[in-house]
Amino acid sequence: MKYFVKEWVVPVVVALAIVLLLNKYIFILVTVPTGSMETAIMPGDRLYVNELFDINDAKRGDILVFKSDELEEKRLVKRLIGFPGETVEVKKDGSVYINGEKLDEPYVTNAEGISKIFNIPEKHYLFFGDNRPLSFDARYWEKPYIEESKIIGNVIFRFFPLNRIGKVD
Repeated sequence: MKYFVKEWVVPVVVALAIVLLLNKYIFILVTVPTGSMETAIMPGDRLYVNELFDINDAKRGDILVFKSDELEEKRLVKRLIGFPGETVEVKKDGSVYINGEKLDEPYVTNAEGISKIFNIPEKHYLFFGDNRPLSFDARYWEKPYIEESKIIGNVIFRFFPLNRIGKVD
């Protein structure tokens, strides 16, 4: 019996404890409920999000998870478009300009929509969905800028559905 406990029970308990700690403090699991990020992320996709992410390492186009005051602190998954201090202009044809330069967005589908200008304050960021006609994002929010402290992490891996398992770009 001692052998069984030492060789099987203890390793299994330790492994479960490690998985629980990783899920609680390093990675979170997020399920995407809408089509706002199609085709990069589909409704029902389940994602691992790295909470140890440093916003200073973020690049334009990264897919991040954050909480929005606009939507009662719900976790949202959107693409990072604008950084603190930048001016972002969205034209009627859907094209996006950062400080006057057109942003290349090969991941965007059906971009036509509203025209709007955003002046991003310090320690705030701007996020849009990829499927612009279906995405309720900063273009429509009363408070379009997300505080740095509200950013949870970056999406790193899709683990469900199994036919789409892998790194999220």
